[in-house]
Amino acid sequence: MTRAVDQGWSECGRPDRDRSDPPAATVTPYPDGPLVIRGDFGLFEIDGSEIEHGAVIALCRCGRSASKPFCDGNHKLAGRRPRPVD
Repeated sequence: MTRAVDQGWSECGRPDRDRSDPPAATVTPYPDGPLVIRGDFGLFEIDGSEIEHGAVIALCRCGRSASKPFCDGNHKLAGRRPRPVD
């Protein structure tokens, strides 16, 4: 945790920032849909390599996307709700 705290994160896992400043990125969970991330953020593979992306992305929550981790809209075709976010 020391490294994260040194990089501006509080010990409870939240960014240590002035609440009057807007966040660098926002995450919006859409009902029956993806997590939409907007802003300045990094997205990485498990091996640490960066995944190229735009300023706004939609991440799959249902597990049916053919382009994981990105949402491709297959949750609509399946007629099923995405798995809950833990």
